[in-house]
Amino acid sequence: MKVLMTGATGLIGRAITKALHKREITVHYLTTNSKKIVCEENLKGFLWNPSNGTIDLESFNGVDAIINLAGSSIAQRWSKGNKAKILSSRVDSLKTLHAGLKKVDSSQIQSMVSASAIGIYPNSLSNFYDGGNTEVDNSFLGEVVEKWEQEADTFRDFDFNVTKVRIGVVLSISGGALPQMARPIKSFMGAVFGKGDQWQSWIHIDDLAEMFAFIIESKLKGVFNGVAPNPVTHEKMTKELARVLGYPLILPNIPNWFMKLILGEMSYLLFASQRVSSKRIEKKGFQFQYPNIGGALEQLYGSEIKNGESSLGSLEDELA
Repeated sequence: MKVLMTGATGLIGRAITKALHKREITVHYLTTNSKKIVCEENLKGFLWNPSNGTIDLESFNGVDAIINLAGSSIAQRWSKGNKAKILSSRVDSLKTLHAGLKKVDSSQIQSMVSASAIGIYPNSLSNFYDGGNTEVDNSFLGEVVEKWEQEADTFRDFDFNVTKVRIGVVLSISGGALPQMARPIKSFMGAVFGKGDQWQSWIHIDDLAEMFAFIIESKLKGVFNGVAPNPVTHEKMTKELARVLGYPLILPNIPNWFMKLILGEMSYLLFASQRVSSKRIEKKGFQFQYPNIGGALEQLYGSEIKNGESSLGSLEDELA
């Protein structure tokens, strides 16, 4: 089996590539940087440029499935220019893939799995979202994810399954939100944001990678939430992280207005609440290795950190 992936050089992409290689699945990946291209038996890079719609059509040769992860980080100040970049990076990537597929024989392709985000769900302390909801959060984040998914839906033009994975807070010591949360705690500057009652739906990086591989192998379609079975409040996550790291939380809670003063509109990410269910993917037979926050954090900081800053090994070096 062969998979074409966008965003393969990122945190999630490297983990998924590792999960696919474990199954002896070959990975083709698209990159805008010629220095990141490698050509090996099970890993081969190709150039593309979504900003001008160019793509190496050879990347589609022999491909059975496509995984789309491309998109500029949402965790940057939401200036007018950055907002445009965040949105266009997602939409243009999918447009370029779609246009490329129109020019090749896509009959062998069985599925396309596109990343999305739980930020599409309305901010709520009480709702429990299972993926079947149609409401969209009234925020820039909600707008981005809605347009991202609308573009992914255009792949229904083709004769293969289309799947969207709405990803929550990804836990990894190699990047993403977790090191940013751990750093102030290790400096005795850790604190809870707001009341701490906002829900955080999270997932261990290894479980997320396995989920993408599972969706491809099982030929699933539709919407699935890339979250663990047990979401926690922000206060619970912060206290569990401090416990695992072995540091006390001594500072008072940080109010919303203070973080908005520092981060601007982007501070919304710290206070938005989405309690999200994983039942839909579990009913398909997927099993989580790390269903609980304590166990997930203990595995990340208790074993992986002993082997260096990344569990992805030489693969990370190849794709870096």
